[in-house]
Amino acid sequence: MTKQESKLGFLKTLAIALLCAGIVRSFFFEPFHIPSSSMKPNLLIGDYIFVAKYSYGYSRYSFPFAPNLFEGRKWKTAPQRGDVAVFRLPSNPNINYVKRVIGLPGDKIQMRDDVLFINNVAVEKIADGSFFDSDDQVEIEIKKFIENLPEGKQVKILDQRPDSAQDNTGTYEVPAGHYFMMGDNRDNSQDSRFLTQVGYVPEENLVGRATIIFFSNGRPTWEFWQWPNSIRFNRIFRKVQ
Repeated sequence: MTKQESKLGFLKTLAIALLCAGIVRSFFFEPFHIPSSSMKPNLLIGDYIFVAKYSYGYSRYSFPFAPNLFEGRKWKTAPQRGDVAVFRLPSNPNINYVKRVIGLPGDKIQMRDDVLFINNVAVEKIADGSFFDSDDQVEIEIKKFIENLPEGKQVKILDQRPDSAQDNTGTYEVPAGHYFMMGDNRDNSQDSRFLTQVGYVPEENLVGRATIIFFSNGRPTWEFWQWPNSIRFNRIFRKVQ
């Protein structure tokens, strides 16, 4: 084999590998990094998750660069209440958000005195000890609860301040074809309660359902010399709850 043939063979192999990676990323699984605390205690800063792209069908946002090939979703499957989903921010579709599906189309969502109401029925909220947060080098204790959503899914949430601005809201009526998303770290999440920043999420903006944590690092990943102490081995391959 000549040197020229060897280079062509390498380029062909690389092209096939990139094509296969693009197909997997577009139709099956895409990795995402958790950059904020809004989904604590279930997702931590530095978690890396796989998102199942096929969970809700496909929209333009399922593909790299979001080509405007079609509108809406193809092979659509509706999200379930309680799913942890990645979506494109309605006000800026270049930004990905990860939150939990709380309100389905037609639902009425409200926070009253720190309690979530869905269609005027209070969601049961049970004390579940404390979560100790030390991301800012100062450890703080945050109350942890379990919410029992209407269809039976149990969700662990945090409640750092019992009287925050978003603990008492008006009623949000979820439009048809939209979803109401909330972070599990209720007092530290910019989500659908903030109508001008996030608001109701169109079904077209859904990217997929978070399925598994495939890597977790409490420090910037490029600091490889910190890995022996910073990698959270007990979180790797944990199912996203």
